[in-house]
Amino acid sequence: MSGPTLHVAVEIDGDGAHPAAWRRAAHSPDHLLTPRRVAQIAAVAENAGFTLVTLDDGVLPPGASPDPVGRIGAVERAAFLAASTSTIGIAPVVPVTYAEPFHVSSQLASLDHIAAGRAGWVVTEEESPEAARAWGRHLVADADARALESRDGVEVARALWDSWEDDAVIRSVATSRYLDRERLHYIDFTGETYAVKGPAIVPRPPQGQLVVLGRPDRVPAAQLDVALVEGRDLTAVATAAAAAGTPRVFAEIEVALDTPDTTATERVADLERHAPWAGRGRLRHIGPADQLIALLAELGRHVDGVRLHPLVLDEDLPVLSRLVLPALSERRLAASPLPGTSLRSTLGLERPANRFAAAAVQEEEAR
Repeated sequence: MSGPTLHVAVEIDGDGAHPAAWRRAAHSPDHLLTPRRVAQIAAVAENAGFTLVTLDDGVLPPGASPDPVGRIGAVERAAFLAASTSTIGIAPVVPVTYAEPFHVSSQLASLDHIAAGRAGWVVTEEESPEAARAWGRHLVADADARALESRDGVEVARALWDSWEDDAVIRSVATSRYLDRERLHYIDFTGETYAVKGPAIVPRPPQGQLVVLGRPDRVPAAQLDVALVEGRDLTAVATAAAAAGTPRVFAEIEVALDTPDTTATERVADLERHAPWAGRGRLRHIGPADQLIALLAELGRHVDGVRLHPLVLDEDLPVLSRLVLPALSERRLAASPLPGTSLRSTLGLERPANRFAAAAVQEEEAR
């Protein structure tokens, strides 16, 4: 673990973690897909001192009738937020079950350039047959096969981020050269289902490698910077964290908090009349803010951070911002990101050396 500081991330897709969260939202349903909406939520999270926002996504629209459905792509929303924020990390969810890793790598590298080194990537899977049809691809039905696609996708993306050395772009007016071709490299990846040669079409990201988050049971720990672990109680979370084998570990927590007008239990019951809040094997807190603070303090003994999934963003995020984050800061359990720092620096992760440049140095030293 990185020390006593607990990094706090929050998922801000849609109106909240509950499928009927829109019914308690502070805006009309037609505002959900507007730039102002996502910018307002991100601004609240940044001003509160959250380390990171994540943006869920998938090729299929979320929810089901009669609830509002639809979302703007996570990478597009992340790019918009990268230009309208200054300190908070931004990590879109991008599955590579069917998406081309070459294009995913390029999009995420571009995002890191826009964000000046504050970008991350949450790796997930597309599980439904409808997703395969939407992509026009053969169904990857087997769980092990989906995990293989994620593993290969992350490997390709990381290799492509290194396919440009840091000093490949030279912008030499005197010689009319923009880049040094000797510092561009082919990655020559051949997997079980596809091959990628490269190099990338985007220069190496400012962080060298974006921060990659994912479940260690679906993506090899060696490919992750942050493991997202689950468990229905503290013991299960602690066990999963100890076994993660990644540089950093975040616990997944669903939260419903008491508000000035209504208790968390009453709010959950109100939404349960419309749709169930199905369990996903995650730790869940329903109750007052002080109990959540105590829970996070206890979790800080086992994990480096948490990713919160609020029941309703418009109701829970203000409580988190006014009561939870300030209390964690006062107790020196959490710290806000500093201006001008990358997401890797905020998380205490080193900027990795370029694999091709490092290999060249080793080869030169061996001569």
